[in-house]
Amino acid sequence: MSCETLSASRPRIGIAGAGLLGRLLAWTLARRGHAVSVFDPAPGPAPGFDGQGAAGFTAAGMLSPLAELETAELDLAARGWDSLAHWEALCDRWTQRRVLPPHFARRGSLMVAHRPDLGAAHRVLNRLASLAQAAAWPQQPQRLDATALRDVEPGLHSSLGPLHAWMLPGEGQIDAVQAMQTLHADAPGVQWHWQAPVDTVKPGALGVKGDAKLHGFDWVFDTRGVGARPEVPVRGVRGELVWLHAPGVDLQRPVRLLHPRHRVYIVPRPGDLVLVGASELESEDRSPMSLRSAVELMAAAHSVLPALAEARIVRLDTNLRPALPDNRPEIHTEAGLVRLNGLYRHGWLLAPSLVHEALTRVQLISDTSSLIPTHA
Repeated sequence: MSCETLSASRPRIGIAGAGLLGRLLAWTLARRGHAVSVFDPAPGPAPGFDGQGAAGFTAAGMLSPLAELETAELDLAARGWDSLAHWEALCDRWTQRRVLPPHFARRGSLMVAHRPDLGAAHRVLNRLASLAQAAAWPQQPQRLDATALRDVEPGLHSSLGPLHAWMLPGEGQIDAVQAMQTLHADAPGVQWHWQAPVDTVKPGALGVKGDAKLHGFDWVFDTRGVGARPEVPVRGVRGELVWLHAPGVDLQRPVRLLHPRHRVYIVPRPGDLVLVGASELESEDRSPMSLRSAVELMAAAHSVLPALAEARIVRLDTNLRPALPDNRPEIHTEAGLVRLNGLYRHGWLLAPSLVHEALTRVQLISDTSSLIPTHA
C-alpha cells in the first residue's frame, strides 16, 4: 500500500489543534495511511501573527539541548538530542522527495556575554558543563577566544570591551514558519477543519463549539495548548519575537546573550531575516508588544551585533506558550484518548520526541527509531 492510500482497516484519528504537535501528528499518521481529521479555530493554515494562532509560528526554531540545561532537567535535554535527529531526518527526506523543506542547519549555537556580566555567565556555563559531563555527552560547551569568535562569527563584538563567547556544538535551528507550512502541505489525505474550535474532548470523540453532534474516532489527540483548559491545568507564558530585515548582516548560527536579567536570543533566517526574542514572560497577555520590550530586545541584540543598526522592523510578534505547573511536558494516555501539552519554551526542541513516544505508547506506530515510515 502506498503512503497516499488510506486504509479503512486502520484507526480513524481525530486531532484537536493544528499547532506544531497537531501538524506533526497529522503528518506522521497520514504518511502511515491513517484517516486523519484535524480541527482548529484558526481561519486557515497560514500564520496570522496576531497573537491568537498557533504558538509554533511565534518561535525562532532553536534546537538547543545544551543551552536549555540552564533551566531544564537532563531528561528533557536528552529528548532534545532525540528530536534534533528526527528533524534532521525529516528535512533530509523532504529534500529527497523534492518537497520544499524548511531551512534546517546544525552548525552549533553560541552563548555570549559582556564583560560586566561574566560572573552570571560563568554560573550558567558551569551548570551546562557539569550536567553534560554527568550525562557523558560528547557535546560540551567550548570557550572561544577573540580570534576563534572572529573566525566563526565575525559580526559579533561588544562596545563594552571583549565579548566572551562559548560554542555549543551539535545544536541547530529550523525555520518554524516554513516547517509548519510544510507539515500541513505534505500530509496526504488529511481533512483539515478550520474555524472549528474544539470545546469537548472525550475518549473516542470530540465536539466543535456550536455543533450538537460529537465527531467519533478510534483515537482522539488533544493538542490544544492553553485551549485545553479546564481539563488540563495549563497556563500561558508570553513569548515575544522581533522580526528584522537585515541585508548584509552576517550571522550563521543562533546566539544567546547571557545577562543577569534577560535571556535574549538572536537567530538568522533565510531571506536576510534576523529574529530577536525572549521566551518566558509570566503573563497571559496577548496584546501587542510594548515599547519597553521592543526597545530592550533590539538594544540587547544591537549590543553584540552592531550591524543590526540599519535593520528594518518587519513585525513585532507575541503569543502564549502552554506550560504546566512543573514546566514539564506531559503525555496522558487512556483508551481512545491522548493528551499532549506543556511544551513551555521547548516546543520545537521536544515535539518530535513527544509525538514519537505518544504514538509508540498507543501502538499507532511500531518504528522504534523514527517518525518517518520507510515508504514516506
